[in-house]
Amino acid sequence: MFALRRTALPSLSLARSYATTGNVSALLLVEHKDNKIAASTLNALTAASTLGGSVTALVAGNAPEAVVGEVAKLAGVSKVLVAKDAAFTHALPETYSSLLVETQKKHGFTHLIASHSAFGKNVMPRAAALLDVAQVSDITAISSADTFVRPIYAGNAIATVKSNDSIKVITVRGTAFPAAGLADAAAPSEDAPAATATTESEFVSEHMQKSDRPELDSASRVIAGGRGMKNGENFGLLYDMADKIGAAVGASRAAVDAGYVDNSLQIGQTGKIVAPELYVAVGISGAIQHLAGMKDSKTIVAINKDPEAPIFQVADYGLVADLFTAVPELTKKL
Repeated sequence: MFALRRTALPSLSLARSYATTGNVSALLLVEHKDNKIAASTLNALTAASTLGGSVTALVAGNAPEAVVGEVAKLAGVSKVLVAKDAAFTHALPETYSSLLVETQKKHGFTHLIASHSAFGKNVMPRAAALLDVAQVSDITAISSADTFVRPIYAGNAIATVKSNDSIKVITVRGTAFPAAGLADAAAPSEDAPAATATTESEFVSEHMQKSDRPELDSASRVIAGGRGMKNGENFGLLYDMADKIGAAVGASRAAVDAGYVDNSLQIGQTGKIVAPELYVAVGISGAIQHLAGMKDSKTIVAINKDPEAPIFQVADYGLVADLFTAVPELTKKL
């Protein structure tokens, strides 16, 4: 398989004191919606537990009781802090970042951790700015309490960065860590400090696309289409195949930019990062930006009529064929 690994770039160094393993205490920001914990939060919990200290989970919401109960059962969680307020109903990042800062100030956490999801990327930089520290984003491994590994240049180089900030603000790439399991006993919970509700922004509306298919971020099987699909209607071929094998459907940036599908399906450097057991790339050339979002998949299958397409360099199995002939035939045989 195609893979480039280069030596780490120079470490980030700021003139501050830093935590050691002996005094690590991490605060995990729990992402949830419709009383369900986001799958990427379970991966972030595993990363937080790797630090070696205690892990406290922070759950905020208008009525978070159900989520609090589930979080308390997770392995690695020593305590759950609960922020119950209508201000957290729509997860405005300004309010969440204020909550993180107030909680850190009260309890003295050395690490603030969240998944590198749209939610985490929206909240954590604001918290870092309020704390006047540098964020370490999209980590894939933890070397020590102050040293982390993260991809750069669309994953073509791996950097090891060291932060000397007294408070580490971190986002975690979910596909790099296994999901946390359940504990033998539930962790205790208590109220979190009050946060200042934002006056800088307000919730207007939300438009969600609902599907019976698995979530793209956490699906074990993904079928993705590229510019070779030619139009949005042809994505129906992929949906038919996905229904046969219980897969999620994604797309390359080229397909999204062409208006074939919604940008919520975009996989790549500027889209979602996935690492399913099976990834089927249909009509995708394999630009480096796309590979950054799926190259950690366990098994990669490529279907493309161009034998020179870069996607074949990372594929475990390749089929040089017209997708409009190959995909229907494969679907019939599934």
